[in-house]
Amino acid sequence: MEQFILSFENLSPLYKLGWVVSCLLFVWILELIIPLAQHKYNKIKHDGINLVFFSFSLIINVLVGIATVGVFYWISTSQIGLIQMVDWPFWVELLIAIMALDFIAQYVVHYMLHRVKWMWKMHMVHHSDTKVDATTGTRHHPGDYLLRECFAIATVIIFGIPVSFYVFYRICTIFFTYITHANISLPGWLDKILSYVFITPNIHKFHHHFERPWTDTNFGNIFSIWDRTFGTFVYDDPRKIKFGLDVTDPEQDESISYQLGLPLNKNIKTDY
Repeated sequence: MEQFILSFENLSPLYKLGWVVSCLLFVWILELIIPLAQHKYNKIKHDGINLVFFSFSLIINVLVGIATVGVFYWISTSQIGLIQMVDWPFWVELLIAIMALDFIAQYVVHYMLHRVKWMWKMHMVHHSDTKVDATTGTRHHPGDYLLRECFAIATVIIFGIPVSFYVFYRICTIFFTYITHANISLPGWLDKILSYVFITPNIHKFHHHFERPWTDTNFGNIFSIWDRTFGTFVYDDPRKIKFGLDVTDPEQDESISYQLGLPLNKNIKTDY
């Protein structure tokens, strides 16, 4: 196991991109076979728009990746961070790294994106999709995605997370991002069992309901423990869900200019 995890340190950008494409293709096939909702839309156009937002995130990811080379070198040479200061078994260090990243760089920042007004107006781009499917997971305002990356880097520094652990976690998040947003219907008993540990497609669908309070629930990415612990967990019948936001124009959900302008759009009302 140790050698397998350490091998992620040298994972090439091409392999990472291949993993993204593979996960997306896998989930697309599931959406065709076991769809949850029968969206009446042009899927090629819809997914194409969301992949435009993905291209913005990809550029940010590359730039941040270049910047973090120095961060990981600093961690390895200076031995800073919790993991570096204590000699724990390998699997314990890996578990701490994964849990820390999932909590701070996913749950905490996601919670803040819903509670801080200027953050929420950027995050609206993600929630304004009225036909949620796998590609919705890639639909982020550039500012939203950059904030997530900053929280991830901060977590890496605080805990002294090695690059191999970080890359392994990111590979896992890619799969969970696509599968939890996917327009798929899992057997109720299976989804329920998995939900005790993981964020499942049904769990995350409630987060994309068009109005509160469901919009402000189920912030987790991989593990459901955070939502269960902090009282933000809900579970109900996914057929009750209506996607989108009640404060944005649903007719503009595929307009890139409208979506990018949401943070500065004074006509958009928000309680935060």
